[in-house]
Amino acid sequence: MNHSTPQVGAPVGTFTQLLSSTRRGARLARLLAVTELRSWGASQDLTERAELVVAELAANAVLHGRVPGRCFRLTLVLDPTVSRLRIEVSDARGDLHPRPLPANTEPDPLQTGDRGLALVAALADHWDMTPYPPSGKTVRAVLSTPPGT
Repeated sequence: MNHSTPQVGAPVGTFTQLLSSTRRGARLARLLAVTELRSWGASQDLTERAELVVAELAANAVLHGRVPGRCFRLTLVLDPTVSRLRIEVSDARGDLHPRPLPANTEPDPLQTGDRGLALVAALADHWDMTPYPPSGKTVRAVLSTPPGT
């Protein structure tokens, strides 16, 4: 008799959804992320930080990564064994890459744009960008929950 055994350290939750590259799709990404994290029992702190990160990455995918007729993808992976949430937003524009602020650079308080990734950097442990074949990119942010929360 064959029995499958769960893997130790397997993520408790994985969520992936294709969304339209519109403002409505970006808003829906934020709402779906919050709903999913609450259903997984994620802490309020993690859920609130993830909501802001998803909102920013989804908005960037819609504003800067949009290709007519193509969607963007939201992926959430929660691994409670290491208290870590990975957020991935993939879009169809691989030619435009997000640029982090140079180290030790203070954002201009009067600047009206380019603050989004500074917000992501402040809320996430780290973020990066990887190619998403055949022609897109994935921006990934990792958030951790402090022990005991």
